[in-house]
Amino acid sequence: ADIVSMWCGWVAGCYDCCMRCLGGVPYCSLVATLLCFSGIALFCGCGHQALTETERLIETYFARNLQDYIALVYIIQYFQYVIYGLASFFFLYCIVLLAEGFYTSSAARQTFGEFRSTMCGRCLSSSFIVMTYVLAALWMLVFALSALPVYFLHNMTSTCRTIDVLTETPASINQLCVDARQYGLLPWNAVPGKACGMTLSAVCKTREYQITYNLYVAAFAGAGITVLALLTYTVSTTYNFAVLRYLGRKGIGARC
Repeated sequence: ADIVSMWCGWVAGCYDCCMRCLGGVPYCSLVATLLCFSGIALFCGCGHQALTETERLIETYFARNLQDYIALVYIIQYFQYVIYGLASFFFLYCIVLLAEGFYTSSAARQTFGEFRSTMCGRCLSSSFIVMTYVLAALWMLVFALSALPVYFLHNMTSTCRTIDVLTETPASINQLCVDARQYGLLPWNAVPGKACGMTLSAVCKTREYQITYNLYVAAFAGAGITVLALLTYTVSTTYNFAVLRYLGRKGIGARC
Protein backbone atom coordinates (compact mmCIF):
# COMPACT_ATOMS: atom_id res chain seq x y z
CA ALA A 1 0.00 0.00 0.00
CA ASP A 2 2.87 2.38 0.80
CA ILE A 3 4.51 1.65 -2.54
CA VAL A 4 1.24 2.25 -4.38
CA SER A 5 0.74 5.51 -2.51
CA MET A 6 4.28 6.65 -3.32
CA TRP A 7 3.79 5.70 -6.98
CA CYS A 8 0.48 7.57 -7.17
CA GLY A 9 2.03 10.62 -5.50
CA TRP A 10 4.93 10.58 -7.95
CA VAL A 11 2.60 10.31 -10.95
CA ALA A 12 0.39 13.11 -9.60
CA GLY A 13 3.44 15.30 -9.07
CA CYS A 14 4.68 14.68 -12.60
CA TYR A 15 1.21 15.40 -13.98
CA ASP A 16 0.97 18.69 -12.08
CA CYS A 17 4.46 19.66 -13.26
CA CYS A 18 3.59 18.88 -16.89
CA MET A 19 0.36 20.84 -16.65
CA ARG A 20 2.21 23.86 -15.26
CA CYS A 21 4.76 23.64 -18.06
CA LEU A 22 2.10 23.31 -20.76
CA GLY A 23 0.15 26.15 -19.18
CA GLY A 24 3.14 28.44 -19.64
CA VAL A 25 3.57 27.70 -23.36
CA PRO A 26 2.69 30.71 -25.58
CA TYR A 27 0.68 28.74 -28.14
CA CYS A 28 -0.11 31.76 -30.29
CA SER A 29 3.58 32.69 -30.59
CA LEU A 30 4.50 29.04 -31.12
CA VAL A 31 2.04 28.66 -34.01
CA ALA A 32 3.24 31.94 -35.50
CA THR A 33 6.86 30.76 -35.24
CA LEU A 34 6.11 27.50 -37.03
CA LEU A 35 4.20 29.37 -39.74
CA CYS A 36 7.00 31.88 -40.13
CA PHE A 37 9.69 29.20 -40.39
CA SER A 38 7.74 27.26 -43.01
CA GLY A 39 6.80 30.41 -44.96
CA ILE A 40 10.33 31.80 -45.00
CA ALA A 41 11.75 28.39 -45.95
CA LEU A 42 9.34 28.16 -48.89
CA PHE A 43 9.86 31.73 -50.03
CA CYS A 44 13.64 31.81 -49.70
CA GLY A 45 14.37 28.28 -50.90
CA CYS A 46 11.96 28.20 -53.82
CA GLY A 47 12.52 31.86 -54.67
CA HIS A 48 16.29 31.39 -54.86
CA GLN A 49 16.01 28.40 -57.17
CA ALA A 50 13.26 30.05 -59.26
CA LEU A 51 15.55 33.01 -59.94
CA THR A 52 18.28 30.64 -61.10
CA GLU A 53 15.87 28.83 -63.42
CA THR A 54 14.60 32.17 -64.76
CA GLU A 55 18.13 33.12 -65.76
CA ARG A 56 18.45 29.83 -67.66
CA LEU A 57 15.13 30.33 -69.49
CA ILE A 58 16.06 33.87 -70.55
CA GLU A 59 19.52 32.77 -71.66
CA THR A 60 18.22 29.77 -73.63
CA TYR A 61 15.03 31.05 -75.29
CA PHE A 62 14.84 34.86 -75.17
CA ALA A 63 18.35 36.26 -75.58
CA ARG A 64 21.36 35.29 -77.65
CA ASN A 65 23.83 37.97 -76.66
CA LEU A 66 25.19 38.03 -73.10
CA GLN A 67 25.12 41.81 -73.06
CA ASP A 68 21.35 41.73 -73.51
CA TYR A 69 20.69 40.01 -70.20
CA ILE A 70 23.84 40.72 -68.14
CA ALA A 71 21.94 43.37 -66.15
CA LEU A 72 19.24 40.81 -65.35
CA VAL A 73 21.92 38.38 -64.15
CA TYR A 74 23.28 40.97 -61.72
CA ILE A 75 19.77 41.79 -60.46
CA ILE A 76 19.05 38.09 -59.89
CA GLN A 77 22.29 37.66 -57.95
CA TYR A 78 21.45 40.73 -55.85
CA PHE A 79 18.03 39.34 -54.96
CA GLN A 80 19.57 35.98 -54.08
CA TYR A 81 21.89 37.69 -51.58
CA VAL A 82 18.86 39.52 -50.17
CA ILE A 83 17.16 36.14 -49.74
CA TYR A 84 20.13 34.89 -47.68
CA GLY A 85 19.82 37.90 -45.40
CA LEU A 86 16.04 37.52 -45.06
CA ALA A 87 16.34 33.88 -44.06
CA SER A 88 18.93 34.65 -41.37
CA PHE A 89 17.08 37.69 -40.02
CA PHE A 90 13.68 36.01 -39.74
CA PHE A 91 15.16 32.91 -38.13
CA LEU A 92 16.66 35.03 -35.35
CA TYR A 93 13.67 37.37 -35.08
CA CYS A 94 11.18 34.51 -34.72
CA ILE A 95 13.31 32.95 -31.99
CA VAL A 96 13.38 36.28 -30.14
CA LEU A 97 9.60 36.71 -30.46
CA LEU A 98 9.02 33.17 -29.24
CA ALA A 99 11.28 33.82 -26.24
CA GLU A 100 9.37 37.04 -25.53
CA GLY A 101 6.14 35.06 -25.72
CA PHE A 102 7.43 32.57 -23.14
CA TYR A 103 8.47 35.45 -20.89
CA THR A 104 5.10 37.18 -21.02
CA SER A 105 3.16 33.94 -20.73
CA SER A 106 5.06 33.22 -17.55
CA ALA A 107 4.16 36.71 -16.35
CA ALA A 108 0.48 36.14 -17.03
CA ARG A 109 0.50 32.87 -15.07
CA GLN A 110 1.93 34.71 -12.05
CA THR A 111 -0.26 37.79 -12.13
CA PHE A 112 -1.23 37.50 -8.51
CA GLY A 113 2.11 36.18 -7.28
CA GLU A 114 5.40 37.88 -6.55
CA PHE A 115 6.18 38.59 -10.20
CA ARG A 116 6.45 42.24 -11.16
CA SER A 117 7.02 43.45 -14.72
CA THR A 118 9.96 45.78 -15.30
CA MET A 119 10.21 48.91 -17.39
CA CYS A 120 12.70 47.05 -19.57
CA GLY A 121 10.18 44.30 -20.28
CA ARG A 122 7.49 46.75 -21.30
CA CYS A 123 9.93 48.70 -23.49
CA LEU A 124 10.97 45.51 -25.27
CA SER A 125 7.36 44.46 -25.80
CA SER A 126 6.42 47.84 -27.28
CA SER A 127 9.48 47.69 -29.55
CA PHE A 128 8.46 44.24 -30.76
CA ILE A 129 4.97 45.54 -31.53
CA VAL A 130 6.30 48.37 -33.70
CA MET A 131 8.85 46.16 -35.49
CA THR A 132 6.30 43.42 -36.15
CA TYR A 133 3.75 45.87 -37.53
CA VAL A 134 6.39 47.38 -39.83
CA LEU A 135 7.56 43.94 -40.98
CA ALA A 136 3.98 42.84 -41.62
CA ALA A 137 3.38 45.91 -43.80
CA LEU A 138 6.63 45.41 -45.72
CA TRP A 139 5.94 41.72 -46.20
CA MET A 140 2.52 42.46 -47.63
CA LEU A 141 4.39 44.42 -50.30
CA VAL A 142 6.71 41.44 -50.86
CA PHE A 143 3.65 39.20 -51.11
CA ALA A 144 2.18 41.46 -53.80
CA LEU A 145 5.47 41.62 -55.73
CA SER A 146 5.91 37.85 -55.58
CA ALA A 147 2.63 37.55 -57.49
CA LEU A 148 4.14 39.29 -60.54
CA PRO A 149 6.25 36.36 -61.85
CA VAL A 150 3.33 34.01 -61.18
CA TYR A 151 1.09 36.31 -63.22
CA PHE A 152 3.64 36.49 -66.04
CA LEU A 153 4.10 32.71 -66.22
CA HIS A 154 0.34 32.13 -65.93
CA ASN A 155 -0.21 34.36 -68.97
CA MET A 156 2.54 32.47 -70.79
CA THR A 157 0.91 29.15 -69.97
CA SER A 158 -2.48 30.42 -71.14
CA THR A 159 -0.93 31.54 -74.42
CA CYS A 160 0.65 28.11 -74.88
CA ARG A 161 -2.69 26.42 -74.29
CA THR A 162 -4.26 28.65 -76.92
CA ILE A 163 -1.51 27.68 -79.35
CA ASP A 164 -2.15 23.99 -78.71
CA VAL A 165 -5.84 24.51 -79.46
CA LEU A 166 -5.16 26.43 -82.70
CA THR A 167 -2.72 23.94 -84.21
CA GLU A 168 -4.76 23.79 -87.42
CA THR A 169 -4.26 27.49 -88.24
CA PRO A 170 -0.50 28.19 -88.39
CA ALA A 171 -0.99 31.81 -89.42
CA SER A 172 -2.90 32.59 -86.25
CA ILE A 173 -0.42 30.64 -84.11
CA ASN A 174 2.56 32.72 -85.21
CA GLN A 175 0.84 35.85 -83.98
CA LEU A 176 0.68 34.54 -80.43
CA CYS A 177 3.86 35.60 -78.64
CA VAL A 178 5.33 36.25 -75.21
CA ASP A 179 7.74 39.19 -75.20
CA ALA A 180 10.18 39.28 -72.27
CA ARG A 181 11.11 42.85 -73.22
CA GLN A 182 7.56 43.96 -72.58
CA TYR A 183 7.91 42.96 -68.92
CA GLY A 184 11.21 44.77 -68.45
CA LEU A 185 13.28 41.58 -68.27
CA LEU A 186 15.31 42.50 -71.35
CA PRO A 187 16.16 45.75 -73.18
CA TRP A 188 14.14 46.58 -76.28
CA ASN A 189 17.09 45.89 -78.59
CA ALA A 190 17.48 42.31 -77.32
CA VAL A 191 17.28 39.58 -79.98
CA PRO A 192 14.98 37.70 -80.27
CA GLY A 193 13.46 38.95 -77.01
CA LYS A 194 10.27 36.99 -77.61
CA ALA A 195 8.99 33.51 -78.41
CA CYS A 196 6.06 32.88 -80.74
CA GLY A 197 3.93 30.08 -82.09
CA MET A 198 5.19 26.55 -81.83
CA THR A 199 8.50 27.76 -80.40
CA LEU A 200 6.63 29.22 -77.44
CA SER A 201 4.58 26.04 -77.08
CA ALA A 202 7.80 24.00 -76.99
CA VAL A 203 9.19 26.27 -74.28
CA CYS A 204 6.11 25.73 -72.11
CA LYS A 205 6.52 21.98 -72.38
CA THR A 206 10.11 21.95 -71.22
CA ARG A 207 11.01 20.65 -67.78
CA GLU A 208 12.83 23.91 -66.96
CA TYR A 209 9.72 25.97 -67.53
CA GLN A 210 7.47 23.71 -65.46
CA ILE A 211 9.95 23.73 -62.58
CA THR A 212 10.26 27.51 -62.70
CA TYR A 213 6.50 27.98 -62.68
CA ASN A 214 6.00 25.63 -59.73
CA LEU A 215 8.86 27.25 -57.80
CA TYR A 216 7.36 30.72 -58.20
CA VAL A 217 3.96 29.45 -57.07
CA ALA A 218 5.59 27.87 -53.99
CA ALA A 219 7.48 31.09 -53.25
CA PHE A 220 4.24 33.06 -53.56
CA ALA A 221 2.55 30.66 -51.14
CA GLY A 222 5.50 31.00 -48.76
CA ALA A 223 5.16 34.78 -48.80
CA GLY A 224 1.47 34.44 -47.96
CA ILE A 225 2.22 32.09 -45.07
CA THR A 226 4.80 34.56 -43.77
CA VAL A 227 2.25 37.39 -43.89
CA LEU A 228 -0.17 35.22 -41.89
CA ALA A 229 2.59 34.47 -39.36
CA LEU A 230 3.46 38.15 -38.94
CA LEU A 231 -0.19 39.07 -38.46
CA THR A 232 -0.41 36.38 -35.81
CA TYR A 233 2.69 37.83 -34.18
CA THR A 234 1.10 41.29 -34.12
CA VAL A 235 -1.85 39.87 -32.20
CA SER A 236 0.34 37.99 -29.72
CA THR A 237 2.81 40.86 -29.16
CA THR A 238 -0.02 43.33 -28.63
CA TYR A 239 -1.62 40.99 -26.11
CA ASN A 240 1.73 40.48 -24.40
CA PHE A 241 2.22 44.22 -24.08
CA ALA A 242 -1.26 44.60 -22.58
CA VAL A 243 -0.40 41.91 -20.03
CA LEU A 244 2.80 43.68 -19.03
CA ARG A 245 0.99 47.00 -18.73
CA TYR A 246 -1.54 45.38 -16.43
CA LEU A 247 1.21 43.84 -14.32
CA GLY A 248 3.04 47.16 -14.24
CA ARG A 249 0.05 48.80 -12.59
CA LYS A 250 0.15 46.18 -9.86
CA GLY A 251 3.72 47.15 -9.01
CA ILE A 252 6.73 48.07 -11.07
CA GLY A 253 9.94 46.24 -10.35
CA ALA A 254 13.53 47.21 -11.04
CA ARG A 255 14.23 49.42 -14.02
CA CYS A 256 16.80 48.40 -16.61
